[in-house]
Amino acid sequence: MKSIRIGTRNSALALWQAREVARHLQNRNYLTEIVPIISSGDKNLNQPLYSLGITGVFTRDLDVALLNDEIDIAVHSLKDVPTQLPENIEIIAYLERDFPQDVLIRKESSRNKEFHELKLATSSLRRRAFWLKNYPHAEFSDIRGNIQTRLQKLEEGDFDATILSLAGIKRMKMDIDYEMLPLMIPAASQGVIAVAGHSDKTEINEILRQINHKKTQICVEIERNFLSTLEGGCTAPIGAYAEIFENQIRFKAALCSLDGKNCIATDENFEYNETENFGEKFAKIVLENGGKELMTEIKNSY
Repeated sequence: MKSIRIGTRNSALALWQAREVARHLQNRNYLTEIVPIISSGDKNLNQPLYSLGITGVFTRDLDVALLNDEIDIAVHSLKDVPTQLPENIEIIAYLERDFPQDVLIRKESSRNKEFHELKLATSSLRRRAFWLKNYPHAEFSDIRGNIQTRLQKLEEGDFDATILSLAGIKRMKMDIDYEMLPLMIPAASQGVIAVAGHSDKTEINEILRQINHKKTQICVEIERNFLSTLEGGCTAPIGAYAEIFENQIRFKAALCSLDGKNCIATDENFEYNETENFGEKFAKIVLENGGKELMTEIKNSY
């Protein structure tokens, strides 16, 4: 078989993720070729993501390349992938999740400040809302770009700290101080590399299934089903995280108002079975407990 063309965004982190998928395939004696593609989300670094008006801002260009047969597979950070995929595109494989957490990174001048004193730079509605839930008087600045860009903006900007995904820091082997944030529930499927394929490419999709990590798949499908049932897209203040222990799953999730004052949370332990849609089940409970009104309020705020 000819070389498998792996499509990816062209940021350092995205290329690392593509190489990781390539490594898994090469370990099974498949030839690979990495094809970088500039994404619309990378081209517009001035507007916050939630004001761009679409979900899938980082995946759209790779979707087009996949549908046009310019690439055979597309590698994504799964948290960037909308729960509704374009026709003929599906997620075929999930690599094992590594670091799902959010972490706080301060500039040197803010080392001794308490959390409630920090002015934070983040464009994530989820991170803002969860922070406001605990520190209601917090101030924020918008920040966009890859990890290196954000860290540079942190040094230059008029704010004290930023919040980043630990996965990116670890994958880039960055030697920087960070603090864990137990108050944050990660975005659905944070810390997971996913591989999308074209429905018609059955031979390549069968190859991809060889590198799929089943436990990760089970967890992120619960998280993404929770998200899609709430109709949250990628930008509503929703956290969702599932962990698997033998046949038991712990699922923590929350939907927050934009100001963090109203949060509807769920924390469940249950035995997994393949027939039940647990993400949908728990999302419906959240919706019945005031989540429906909260989602309407959030959508009307855009």
